[in-house]
Amino acid sequence: MLTFKNFNIADWFSFYRVIAAPFLLGMLFYHQRELFATFLLISYCTDAIDGYLARKLKITSARGSQLDSFGDQITLVIGLIGLWVFESVFIKENLTLIIIAFIPYIVQMIIAYSKYGKATAFHTYLAKLSAIIQATFIVASLFFEPYYPLFYFMIVIGLLETFEEIILIFMYDNWVSDVKGIYWSFKDKRRTAKNIHQNN
Repeated sequence: MLTFKNFNIADWFSFYRVIAAPFLLGMLFYHQRELFATFLLISYCTDAIDGYLARKLKITSARGSQLDSFGDQITLVIGLIGLWVFESVFIKENLTLIIIAFIPYIVQMIIAYSKYGKATAFHTYLAKLSAIIQATFIVASLFFEPYYPLFYFMIVIGLLETFEEIILIFMYDNWVSDVKGIYWSFKDKRRTAKNIHQNN
């Protein structure tokens, strides 16, 4: 995944989110809230750019999908740490709900690593919607303050997306990327190991 020699332009945008993580943590350490929020927003923007470039230039790949997902996960964690640092009262007041929302995500990760040996990279429509809502909530909370209706909406969509990912893991015998959703998976010939080998 991190073999730079074969990186294309979309991969470099994805990789930006990875290398930006320690710098973002440094901003947290020095309590630079506005600077942190600005560069976190840039990281989120690269998530939209890399996918667009990969599709537009037809340079999508399994490695690129995996790198994209890895960058997304790191950015999400950094964003949540930022909320903990700058909006600790909000986090403490809603900690129980946040933990409940994260339990299915942890379960999904465990199942994925047990079955595939790595995280999923389905990039479903629901996952993209969830990522947009998460980014909007986190960045808006850092620039202004947490908005509860958006917070609850983020939790609901996040749970639905996680449950969809779990279902897709059981539907696919081998690791695949870029599955639009459960509906589209029924027409996907990659769903069984037999078809995977035939396509290869």
